[in-house]
Amino acid sequence: MEFKKMSWVLACVGFMFLGLCKANGNTHYYDFVLTELNFTRLCETKTILTVNGTLPGPTITVRKGDTAFVNVHNQGSYGVTLHWHGVKQPRNPWSDGPENVTQCPIQAGSNFTYEVIFSTEEGTLWWHAHSDWTRATVYGAIIILPALNTTYPFTTPDGEETLVLGSWYKGDVNEIIEIALATGGDPNVSDAFTINGEPGDLVNACSNATTYRWVVDYGKTYLLRLINAVLNEEMFFAIANHNLTVVAQDGAYIKPITTSYLMITPGQTMDILVVANQSPSSYHVASHAFVDGDVAFNEGTTSAILQYNGSTTPSTIPTPILPDFADGTAASNFTTQVRALASKDYPISVPLHITHTLFISVSINERICPNSSCDGPDNNALAASLNNISFVTPSIDILQAYYGSIKGVYSSNFPHKPYIFNFTGHVRNDTIYPNFGTKVRMIKYGEEVEIIYQGTNMIAAENHPMHLHGFSFYLVGTGSGNWDPNQAPKTYNLVDPPEVNTIGVPKNGWATVRFKADNPGVWFMHCHLERHASWGMATVLIVTDGNTAETSMLPAPAYMPPCK
Repeated sequence: MEFKKMSWVLACVGFMFLGLCKANGNTHYYDFVLTELNFTRLCETKTILTVNGTLPGPTITVRKGDTAFVNVHNQGSYGVTLHWHGVKQPRNPWSDGPENVTQCPIQAGSNFTYEVIFSTEEGTLWWHAHSDWTRATVYGAIIILPALNTTYPFTTPDGEETLVLGSWYKGDVNEIIEIALATGGDPNVSDAFTINGEPGDLVNACSNATTYRWVVDYGKTYLLRLINAVLNEEMFFAIANHNLTVVAQDGAYIKPITTSYLMITPGQTMDILVVANQSPSSYHVASHAFVDGDVAFNEGTTSAILQYNGSTTPSTIPTPILPDFADGTAASNFTTQVRALASKDYPISVPLHITHTLFISVSINERICPNSSCDGPDNNALAASLNNISFVTPSIDILQAYYGSIKGVYSSNFPHKPYIFNFTGHVRNDTIYPNFGTKVRMIKYGEEVEIIYQGTNMIAAENHPMHLHGFSFYLVGTGSGNWDPNQAPKTYNLVDPPEVNTIGVPKNGWATVRFKADNPGVWFMHCHLERHASWGMATVLIVTDGNTAETSMLPAPAYMPPCK
């Protein structure tokens, strides 16, 4: 690219006063160019926003502890931000990315350089747009290899493959959510799921020739990096006639789980060992939705083909048997097996002396419409909330307001507990309507935090994949019904809970996570079902600075995208 050399000169000038422009093997440089291109799927052509002209976008590859500078050139027609999902970004919320939370959009015709700081993560993560529903086509993988002179906690595989599950809409995705928010109804469901951007040969004849193929050699072991970039559905996944051995989740190793299928929520990533030990042929890789609520969803199955090198394609390609769409037992049977590796070489540190507790109700709600004029339940508009507060995105980003002491952008009174009612039982009308506001929770540096997410039976109960920026947390417990302070803690796993960044809060159940607030900054927390986040199922945690420079936020870069 003609601008590449100059763009990195300018980027380094912006970071020079922080001493962050390094010239060694641990620093990587990427140029991401956002452009609008025509793509044909499902026999129809539409214009989508892409990074470097591909779907999925480019893969970022680093080693544990490296830093990557990503210069994003927005040649599209509207403002966009990018988020590095699961990257903790120590002391660096400036490059975390959620729109109007830690930055304002990179406007069309401008550019911005993200400094992506890797620390303890190892395995697979991903990046995606964090503006409206733009992430439907703006996403890609992040591969974090072991640090030099170290290796995997399993035998080094013979090869690797990355598969990204996605959503395809025939219409304009941002127009779809804008119409839904204006009318108050549910947004249209996607028209197909995809694997590496392709719907697959189980959808329709138009997709046969472009179905993604993963070529393997008989007898070899492969490390499959699986990412769920789907917008609104959790997904079951399997490979016909092949076992899956899951060895990592969300950039941290786990005790190996050998299974015939798995369930992965939007936002989650998994590293999986696959042995090519079947009769050389072709086998379907397949995925469809797991939805345990009374909501509309895409009922299609996306597919790829695992093809043995040198084999011929059979007349009928074997297809895996996936659990039924609403099979909560199958989903739970997989997710409850996940345990941290917790070995000498990969230790964990579960907080045991909790100093800050948040009890958060997770709800679908209604917003009252004048003259009952909306398309949601009771002729109202659909909404969503945490602790009965539906998040309102401000026009000036919260990080700028916090750092610059700008008044009137947010309030620091997000409640530590909700209005108490029978969360999973009969719901009274007075709990359906939330308050609306930009409320954040302040947490002191170094506190040991416990969050209890409580699902509710309001409007449409379902599983909620909750994601926290800036941290990985330990999932110490889950259960059904209302969380019981006398009984639930007795069931907590404090020995080897998984260290993750996205967890599923069970339908009409609860999940408890713990983490140490050792990353100062402004960090978004939200449901990773896009329609729920759009309705307000989100809040912000602000971790204050510690007492030293090393425990405080990095200074602001010389340039941040301006707010309009």
